Amino acid sequence: MRTGTEQKLLDAAEELFFSRGIAATPVDAVLERAGVSSATLYRRWPSKEALVAAALERRHDDWLATWDRAIERAHDDRGRLLAVFDALDEYRATPAGSRWCAFLGTSAEYVDAPEPLRTVLDRETETLRRRLTEAAVPLADDRAPALAEQLLLVVSGSLAMRLRDPGAGTDTARAVARALLS
Repeated sequence: MRTGTEQKLLDAAEELFFSRGIAATPVDAVLERAGVSSATLYRRWPSKEALVAAALERRHDDWLATWDRAIERAHDDRGRLLAVFDALDEYRATPAGSRWCAFLGTSAEYVDAPEPLRTVLDRETETLRRRLTEAAVPLADDRAPALAEQLLLVVSGSLAMRLRDPGAGTDTARAVARALLS
């Protein structure tokens, strides 16, 4: 369980880093938004990158909870696999659903991401890949890993399209995914 101060720091970090950009947002802006001192920040996280990683980890947990709820609402195997798109739409409607994917944004800002960022970025990608593969097994058997890779590309492309069109939904991505399943 995080303290109230840690929550304030993570809220400020997530809001600023993932809407303005990490490089464009100085730590002082996060501290000011959270209303805490630098000593408080650095007592918990040793660097700006560690704070970004913590914000990404929290975001990852929130995203997985959103995706799990979408899977629970699905009525069949096809619906469970396509639930990722329902989850994307649902997550985009939340205050945390910034302009586009915080993980893609962080990856774009750090060509050679330092630890602990590399760890959290890799974990997010592998979690997405694993969950898509698991959901594809009932529909594609031994083709499940290949189908999951194709869907990973579709999901990532849908997330990236938000840069070009912030109001973009998942209709096109969902149609591509359905075509892949046919």
